[in-house]
Amino acid sequence: MSDPARAAKIEAARKSLDFVQTGMTVGLGSGTTAAEMVLLLGERVRAGLAVRGVASSSGTEALARGAGIPLVAIAEVDALDVTIDGADEVDPKGRMIKGRGGALLREKILAASSRRLVIIVDPRKQVATLGGAPVPVEVTPFGVAFVSRALKGLGGEPVLRADAAGAPYVTDGGNQILDCAFGPIPDPDALAARLDGTVGVVEHGLFVGFSPTIVVGGARG
Repeated sequence: MSDPARAAKIEAARKSLDFVQTGMTVGLGSGTTAAEMVLLLGERVRAGLAVRGVASSSGTEALARGAGIPLVAIAEVDALDVTIDGADEVDPKGRMIKGRGGALLREKILAASSRRLVIIVDPRKQVATLGGAPVPVEVTPFGVAFVSRALKGLGGEPVLRADAAGAPYVTDGGNQILDCAFGPIPDPDALAARLDGTVGVVEHGLFVGFSPTIVVGGARG
């Protein structure tokens, strides 16, 4: 394959399906690496694997339906057997920055609803300290200005995410996203707690406390 990064994503996605067994309900993440997993899972479903999926975004839902994966709503299940998703950054303790694809709220709901969380990445996503990537912060539109000031007070540099037309990006939940650069984050747990306590923040892209299984793909496996 001519693209080593994509080859690594595919290999991580392929390995992650070792955690999927017939009869399971599977949370389907969002983003480019998760998309490779959805396509590979669709191949197995068409070959006879009986699973149900819960999609984390409208984009993943459309991809899964096209791949032939039966879908159910999160309200129809008590718990997910496994969720497979990607990440923007992962540190040695399994703490992550997620949400570049804009689905952080639903991704975190799926992660919290899952008996096992499997995170699939290529080697570029492994970091010693989180913060090279901005932290997406999903905000109710009414509170964008207020939350921007609060994030600056926490040492961040928030930028309102725009869509392809230059208008504010709108999530599946009808919210907007502030991509907030903090620089190196020495204590992600403490920052996550501060963001959790900020009025107007719907959710944020610091995923801490999940103890995920990390699958790192390489171009050769």
